[in-house]
Amino acid sequence: MNDFSKLPEAESLSAANKRIRNILKKSEEQLAQRADPSLFQDDAERTLANKLDELTPQAKPLFERGEYTQGLKILAGLKEPVDHFFDQVMVMTDDTTVRNNRLTLLKQLEGLFLSVADISRLQTQEGHK
Repeated sequence: MNDFSKLPEAESLSAANKRIRNILKKSEEQLAQRADPSLFQDDAERTLANKLDELTPQAKPLFERGEYTQGLKILAGLKEPVDHFFDQVMVMTDDTTVRNNRLTLLKQLEGLFLSVADISRLQTQEGHK
């Protein structure tokens, strides 16, 4: 974990995870297991979903084997698509179907983060060292 916190992407991903958790806490909707790509309206949604689909099968087996540093280094590849998503996409849009699909995408991302640890805590821990 310490190696991950030294990566330039660590702070950004930690902050994104915290932001995702805060957004998801505000939603009381029943969300699907997977986002529906046909409902994406922005390239940033598609890019994030594609990167998530690409990296999840690479990272999860590493986490399951306890190879957290390697898995987290793979997750570092999400930094740019996550940042771009939050810069370009209004998650809490008025269109309920689109909003819930975006929330589902964030829930998938959170699930991947939580499969190893609550990486939002790294931001807090690093600040206290």
